[in-house]
Amino acid sequence: MEIHPQDEVLERLARTGGEADPRLLRHLSGCPRCRTRLAGLRLREGEPAPVVRLRRGSDLAYDDAFDRSLRIAQGWDAALRRERSEAPGLLAELAAHSPEQCEILLGNGHRFHRWGLAELLVERSLEESIRVPERGEHLARLALRVADLVEEDLYGAARLEDLRARAWAHVGNARRIRSDLRGAQRAFERAWEHLQEGTQDLFERAIVSDLQASLLRDQRRFSEASRLLGRAISMFLELGERHRAGRSLVNRATVCHHAGSPESGIPLLQRALELIEPAQESRLLLIARHNLVFYLASSGRFLEARRAYREALPLYRDFPDAWTQNRRRWVQGKIALGLGQPEQAEALFLAARDGFLAEEIPYDTALVSLELAVLYAREGRTAELKRLAAEMMPIFASRQIHREALAALAFFRQAVESEHAGVEAVTRVSEYLRKARHAPELRFPGDSG
Repeated sequence: MEIHPQDEVLERLARTGGEADPRLLRHLSGCPRCRTRLAGLRLREGEPAPVVRLRRGSDLAYDDAFDRSLRIAQGWDAALRRERSEAPGLLAELAAHSPEQCEILLGNGHRFHRWGLAELLVERSLEESIRVPERGEHLARLALRVADLVEEDLYGAARLEDLRARAWAHVGNARRIRSDLRGAQRAFERAWEHLQEGTQDLFERAIVSDLQASLLRDQRRFSEASRLLGRAISMFLELGERHRAGRSLVNRATVCHHAGSPESGIPLLQRALELIEPAQESRLLLIARHNLVFYLASSGRFLEARRAYREALPLYRDFPDAWTQNRRRWVQGKIALGLGQPEQAEALFLAARDGFLAEEIPYDTALVSLELAVLYAREGRTAELKRLAAEMMPIFASRQIHREALAALAFFRQAVESEHAGVEAVTRVSEYLRKARHAPELRFPGDSG
């Protein structure tokens, strides 16, 4: 795996010039990514271009190679800046058309054949996949189409392979989110095939590793997911990509939660909060803070969870969307129940449940309904428990919940009707649903154990 010079090495070369190590020049001559980084530093407004000298006794060919590489990098950097500034307008134009019309536009419109547009499509794919995974996959596939149309002589075949790898990784991520795990696996296999033909850039490998770890997590391959994320975090930090390392730490904490150990994710989230740049991705900061509150509450550390919740309140207010507010009410209800405030907890759970129902998110509806069931079971409120169970089955039977999950809910209803639904039975159903969310083949244990 190739090691790239650290930022301070390139900054010193860009700002002051001075003697350059031939090994550094050799690396710059063959590494488009580092040439671009150096060119960007040299092109800052008002900074003079330094004179770069070779160490005594070095081959003059390295000096020529450096100048040639830098000229290429400067031209490439200027073109990329222009393309990135034009990309939002091009994307808005594509967004106004159907997928079929987009294909026609791309085929006939040379102005769409831009690296900057492909890059932006990949970035937007990640954002859209969270809300509408089908839309996220569509954007990633558009990026693949644009990558096939970009001028290879300008950017280089290897760099285009890197771009295709990143786009395929986002296709895989979108498929994972909509629970098409086999399709996601095939997409990640394609991503790694393209990476093998690419520049072997550490940054690109880290991005694909981070996204694939989410698939491994949903496949319940928790140890593999954690190891892959550990490598991604190390690569991002080595490259000075602190924000991306913070994002991978959030992902690694989520792996701990899915593995049944939310407490193990707490220090990872605390470290992530030190690395995340709020101005760069404020929603990621919200997710990290929300998950910290949720994991503290799930670990029984309710006073700490309340304190973390109060710290997160300004962020919650910045995101008034239903997705955020339903989860805020849910975790606030968990804290209230843990602190001995059942009336407040009940009101919050009911509000969250109704919100999830309105958004047609059946799994979260089921999980927060079971939080309510725990509350009713603890207080011996049999009538409310029976009403809740009777309401749940027709709701979930009419939605796309897999057969084993319905079996778990049927077991819950039968236990309630026979008045054998204590906290232990409700917890068993809740734990099963959490594990089976992305593993529909996982069988519900029923009356066993």
